[in-house]
Amino acid sequence: MTNDQSYLLRLLQLASPGLPVGAYSYSEGLEILVEKGIINNPQQLKAWIDQELSYGAIRLEAAIMVRAYQSLQADDLEALSYWNAWASAAKETSELRSQSWQMGNSLIRLLVELEPELQSVAGRVGTPCNYAIAFGTVAAYWQINLMDALLGYLHSWASNLINTGVKLIPLGQTAGQQLLLELAPQLSLASQEVLTLDDEQLHSCSWGLALSSMAHEIQYTRLFRS
Repeated sequence: MTNDQSYLLRLLQLASPGLPVGAYSYSEGLEILVEKGIINNPQQLKAWIDQELSYGAIRLEAAIMVRAYQSLQADDLEALSYWNAWASAAKETSELRSQSWQMGNSLIRLLVELEPELQSVAGRVGTPCNYAIAFGTVAAYWQINLMDALLGYLHSWASNLINTGVKLIPLGQTAGQQLLLELAPQLSLASQEVLTLDDEQLHSCSWGLALSSMAHEIQYTRLFRS
């Protein structure tokens, strides 16, 4: 097996919806948006995902993933810890923070079970560990190309939201796959833009996400954790 094939297989494993980190249990506010009729068809869901890719918190998350990757590559564990704390402070709601911590802790524990020599790295990151930090750490350790890792991170996020829409709106499986196919150019563009962001450009505009996230707590019936 060539090195390219090896890291591609590891990327597929890392970005897989079957990865046991609990991503499927979160709707990131979509559940309340569907209940209120704000999102009730594929076009509206695509518009929401487009907006998040262009201006929302996912850009910030992806940029943090890049910094985690670069910190581990440079063996700068102090920077890794700094960006983990920064990511926690940047979360707009307790629901989004809890999601990131739960998924991050699950992924970092899985990594240590698979690669025990990374126990010291996990210890320096600290607990709780944000998901973007854990993803970037795994991608760097497995020597996955950074741009490919970034695409995998965003693709995994978009896939989860689309699968949530398939269940909630509901959409057919074919409609969900068509939507994911249509989002390919936006995912590629967002990856290229995120990779060029300087530290002082790390900001987002995601009021809709924050408000829907907070409203989920008082929703009458819920299928998802956020």
